[in-house]
This record gives sequence, C-alpha cells and structure tokens, in this order.
Amino acid sequence: MAESDARLGIDVGGTNTDAVVLDREDRLLASTKVATTTDVTGGIRAAIAAVTGQLGAAGGRITHAMLGTTHSTNAVLERRDLRRVATIRIGAPATLSVRPLYGWPEDLRRVISAGETIVEGGFEFDGRPIVALDTGAIGRFAASVAGVAEAVAVVSVFAPVSEEHELRAQELVTAELGDIHVSMSHEVGQVGLLERENATVLNASLTGVARHVAQAFTEALADRGLAPVTFFAQNDGTLMALHYAERFPVLTIGSGPANSLRGAAFLTGLTDAIVVDVGGTSSDVGVLVSGFPRESNAGVEIGGISTNFRMPDLVTIAVGGGSVIGGSLGAVTVGPRSVGYRIREEALVFGGSTATLTDASVAAGATDLGERSRTDAAGALLQEGLARARAMLAEAVDRVKTSRGDRPLIAVGGGSHLIPNSIPGVSQVHRPEHHDVANAIGAAIAAVSGQVDRVFNLAGTSREEILHEARREAAERAVAAGAAPIGVEIIELEEIPLAYLAHPAIRVRAKAVGALDLAGPAAG
Repeated sequence: MAESDARLGIDVGGTNTDAVVLDREDRLLASTKVATTTDVTGGIRAAIAAVTGQLGAAGGRITHAMLGTTHSTNAVLERRDLRRVATIRIGAPATLSVRPLYGWPEDLRRVISAGETIVEGGFEFDGRPIVALDTGAIGRFAASVAGVAEAVAVVSVFAPVSEEHELRAQELVTAELGDIHVSMSHEVGQVGLLERENATVLNASLTGVARHVAQAFTEALADRGLAPVTFFAQNDGTLMALHYAERFPVLTIGSGPANSLRGAAFLTGLTDAIVVDVGGTSSDVGVLVSGFPRESNAGVEIGGISTNFRMPDLVTIAVGGGSVIGGSLGAVTVGPRSVGYRIREEALVFGGSTATLTDASVAAGATDLGERSRTDAAGALLQEGLARARAMLAEAVDRVKTSRGDRPLIAVGGGSHLIPNSIPGVSQVHRPEHHDVANAIGAAIAAVSGQVDRVFNLAGTSREEILHEARREAAERAVAAGAAPIGVEIIELEEIPLAYLAHPAIRVRAKAVGALDLAGPAAG
C-alpha cells in the first residue's frame, strides 16, 4: 500500500465536530467525534489532533483534507465578521421599481451595506442588450465607496444569458479600487434577478470569513505536521478547491446535510433512498437521487434573505439527541431548545438535571449511554417525549416523499437511535456501521462538481449545439473547482422550453461531476 494515500474528512455540526481518515481504498483508518466549540475553529483543531493521534506516525499518510463547516452559516445568522459590500445592479431603467437589498432584515443590511446603485445596462432573455452599459456611472460609484467597501457585488439583468456587462463592470471596479474582491452574479446564482442578487451580495460579504477559515484550517493541519491538498464541501454534496471556496463561500452554507447524504450513500451502497441525519439539536431529512442529494427547486432563505443558489431539498425539524423534553404528561413538548454540546453535563443519564431525547432513548433501551437508572423518576415523561419525537420524524419523512411507494431509509448521525425500526412509507431502515460519522465520511469521499443554469436563444443555432455548450461549460466549471479533467461526467441535464416569447428559447441546467484531481494544483 502507498505510504501517502489517505484523506481526512471533517464536518462541523452544531453539537459535534466529526473527523475520519480513509485510505485510497476508502477503508476507515480512524474516526473521532468531539464537541463543537463556540469559535468552531477550536473544535476543528481538537478533531484533527484526535484523529491523527489515533494514527500515530501513519498520520503522515494524509495527502488530502476536506472540510464541511458552519462558519458561513453562523456568520450570517449572528451578523458577525461580514464584509461591507457595495452593490452594483446593471438593470436601469428596467429594474428601478425594486431597489437592491429590498426585503433584507434591517440589522443585516446595516452590517453589510456599503452602498447600492442601479446603472443602465443588462440583457434581454435572448442575449440582446436592453441598453448600453453606463461605464461612467460604474466608475463614479466605485470612487464614492472607496475606503468604505471591502467587497463589491455586481449583478446584471439576465447575466446567466450573457456575462458581458458584469465582466466589464469588474474591470472598471478594480481599475478604480484596486485589489478588491468582486462577486459576479453569473458565477453564483441562477435565473431570477432579486434572489441571484441576494446570493451574490451574501457571497461577497462572506469572503473574509472564508479566507479566515481557510487559513485556520491550513494552520491547524500544519500544527500536526500536515500539508495536504485542502478542499471545502459545498451544498450539493461535492467538493471545491480551497481557492474556489474563498471566491464562492456562499456555496458552502448547506454542506453539512449534503455530506451526511453522501456519506449515507457510501456506507450502504444505496443510491436512491431517504436519509435522516439526527444530530444533537436538529434532524435533517433528505432524499438521495443517483447517489447525490436531491436539490431544492424552491428558493432558499438564509438569515432572512431569499436566494436561489443550489441547496439540498431538506425538511429540518427541531429533534435531536440534546432536544429538551418539557411540559407535563398529556402535554409534553420536544425542543426546539437543546442542550447541544453540553449534553454530557446536563442530560439525566450523565448526572445532569435536564430531560432530553437521549435520556428517553436510553430509558427505552434504544441506546446504551450513561446510567439508565437515572431516568427512572422521569420514565413516563420520557416515554411520551420519545413517542412525540418519533411522530415528528415520521411526518418529516412523509413530507420529503414524492411518490406513494415505500422507499428505504438510511439512519445516520449521533442521534439516529431516535429513529424507530418501522416507519410508515419506509420499506426498510438501514443503520450502517460508522453511521455516527457519516457526515465526515461524506466529506472525505466527495467528488467535485460544476453546474450551469442558463437561458439559451434558439435563433441561429440548434438544440444539440446548445446542449453541447451547456455540457462543456459545466465540465469546465468542475475542473476549475478541482476535478480531474479526465473522467468528468454529466449527471444532470434538464431542458425547460420558455413559452409566450417572440423568439424561441430554452432554459438548460447541467451538472458535471468528476473525481478529485489528485495530481493537480487544487490547493491554489
């Protein structure tokens, strides 16, 4: 076996930070689960230390490291460490009725906004310019935010059709402001101006967080004498290279649940199934389609903001191992409060005074943790609480189903002991070995992807040429994100004809996936 052939996968959850090491044949060499720390980075360092400690001298075999983290999500939810963003919308006079950042929570707008403007420009759905780009207005606005803006978001009407005006605006901004990050909407979001604009502004605001996390991750590895090629997990269950993650941090926000779904597929060999990931605070219920998370077709709300970038289609409920059971017999409540990473201090079975779902599961004999006798006094309350939690899980499973037939279910996560062996609409409940670290395994085994969502004008071209162009662009994006050029495959290709238009057009979505480029400069 090769001396340097191992991959380190880390996933940060609200309660635990999990880490695993897999060899080239995907055999598990080491795994750990440590408490997530308030600053998150501390938990990552502890997980790396624990898992490499298990390997001893063999820790030097690690050549690649993958991280799925909640840093970006926490930054938005807590309104901290976000960059001030100047927003340029290229869409006058067509979009003057709704200003940029419309509908944003006021506290988040105050933290992020460094000014907004709408300038003339943009394109029709068929690629024809609405009006000429007002380059002078862009230059003047850039000069006005100098010294205030820490990043710039550029959003053009129908940029997924033509990115020409966004690219020109980027040139003008950097000429005026120098080396400043510029997020362009055609690289971030999908068709839909306001949601794409929101996603682009969020992306620009998170670039500082991403750079800090990337540096901390690299330093934590170096502290253990490691210098692997590093990747971040992204929302669709695939990976992107470190330099790519620093440019597009918003694409990491939903990486945790996606990692769990990918890990569940790997551990069971099932490619089409329901997956329930039960953590310490919440449960995510999703669906595997061809081995990857089913993506949501609806807009995704992050921190009170509507966006339209790709995210797993999930039902999330406040049921986890640390969920607090309250109320009284006949009126029991479960969650949303959770003891989280303090479960070993507060749960009854560990000598605490708070009744949790873990206590209920221990009392029912579903898992063996702590001292079961400590649950005797609250037995009836715990029994009713567990029944309530299982009913909530069954309802969530029913909500993600799109067909009437029974489907297999994969139970993963540290709190998966809460899932009963029989659920309506489920043909079989699978509990694979190492299910408690499925999320970290999902990060370690993930492939790399690229995706395109564009409107194409059929005038002067053919359907075959358009589909070829979409496939090519998706494959190029996968390679740019860290995939090996050879072996990239198109796993999704969707055509949507657009009706009631003067000129025929179709919307095409293409997704390409490839194996890690083990020899390439993915670390950036």
